[in-house]
This record gives sequence, C-alpha cells and structure tokens, in this order.
Amino acid sequence: MSKHISSLMPAVLAKSPNMCVHIMPLIGRISLRIRQEIDKFDDALGIELPRQIGARSSKDDIEALCLGPDEWTLLMPIEKLSTVQNTLAGLYASLPHSMTEVTGREITFAIEGEQAETLLSIGCPRDIRTIKIGQARRTLFDGATVVIWCDAHNKYRMDVWNSFAPFVAQTLETGVGELAAELTQS
Repeated sequence: MSKHISSLMPAVLAKSPNMCVHIMPLIGRISLRIRQEIDKFDDALGIELPRQIGARSSKDDIEALCLGPDEWTLLMPIEKLSTVQNTLAGLYASLPHSMTEVTGREITFAIEGEQAETLLSIGCPRDIRTIKIGQARRTLFDGATVVIWCDAHNKYRMDVWNSFAPFVAQTLETGVGELAAELTQS
C-alpha cells in the first residue's frame, strides 16, 4: 500500500460569487488493467465495469471509470480499499490482471458553479461541454495530465497527480480571480 500524502489538504482553494474550487478529501484509488473476461470482475467486485471509454458506473460507494480499452480507475472510501484489493488479488490466479493501488498519487479538485465550465476551459484544449453528465475524460490542463469528471450541470471534479497539484491549484486560483474580476468590470 502506498503512503497517502499530499501537500494540499481538503479546503476551499478559491471562491467567487459564481464558482468555488475546493480540494476534496483523500479517497482510495486503484488502477486496474484487464484484457479478458471482464464480466467475471464485474461479478467479483459487485459493480459493472463500464465498457466505453469515458463511461462511469457506481455501486455501494465504489465508482469505476473506463479510461481505455483495457484500463479502469476504481474510486472508493479508504476503509473499503483493502477489501477491493483482496478481492482483486483473489482473482489473479485464474484471471491475470494488473492492479495498482494509487491512492497517494492523486488529489481531486471539485469545481462548481456557473463559471465552472469557463474555468476549466482556460487550461483545457478539450471542449468541456463534450463531457456529458456521468462521464469523465483524461485530458490536459495547462500541460498537466488530468481526469475531468462531470457530475452534474456546472459540477466537475479534476484528478491531478500530486506532483502537478500545486501548479494546477495556482492556475485554478488565478483563473477564479480573473473570471471574478471580469464580472465586476462588466
């Protein structure tokens, strides 16, 4: 199990009248690679792993995101992490796969409010509007690889590797300030 560290603790990072960016609490994360018999993993985990890239599913506090044809990210409360790891480890002899616990690798920013889409657009080459509610996409944000989750209209999460988190946090904070200043000048 990796060491769970981050230089950024859960807190409000930046706030304006039209949006809020906050750092979310630590959550368990597993990177999972499977090439065959995915349905047997569905049964063992008790959640259907989505088959389409960018699609998500969730059940019983476990969230699964398909990032590639054979790649998933699993999110769960920290207290469920060892149970999910043990379940996957138990499958390995008959169903070879790659499971890597990556909890300490990333942090998540929550970006919410009327200007959330605009804020994400300042650093992302992808048209944020193409990420539909209930989907997520791996993309770039000002040069850093991130995963952007669309949870609801104007409600997003952004997963960022810890090494890039201070840079991305500063970019988000600056963006909130600039967008707020534009509103007061209008």
